[in-house]
Amino acid sequence: MAAAVAGAALLGKGLDISLAALQQHDPYISSIVDVASQVALYTFGHRANEWEKTDVEGTLFVYTRSASPRHGFTIMNRLSMENRTEPITKDLDFQLQDPFLLYRNARCKYVVCWVEY
Repeated sequence: MAAAVAGAALLGKGLDISLAALQQHDPYISSIVDVASQVALYTFGHRANEWEKTDVEGTLFVYTRSASPRHGFTIMNRLSMENRTEPITKDLDFQLQDPFLLYRNARCKYVVCWVEY
């Protein structure tokens, strides 16, 4: 029981650190709703008619915000300093096809996240 409590405290501390890092990019982020520890981002190349791996790979955070839009997600990129952030709005279409999260953003760009559980 004590080990479970200690593990939960470490997890909570890790989320606190992650929340602080996210808030450096967006001070309106108020809480982390969910986390996927490893995702890789692909975009659909219309010329080649296939999915192309991007240079975005890392931890996916889904969060709430204290300002509009009220929700969003960010991939904290391990490959470069450029993170991927998307607001969750009515313009975001998404579909879960395990282990993939496919979405089309407001710029009509089709993207897939490969989520490793």
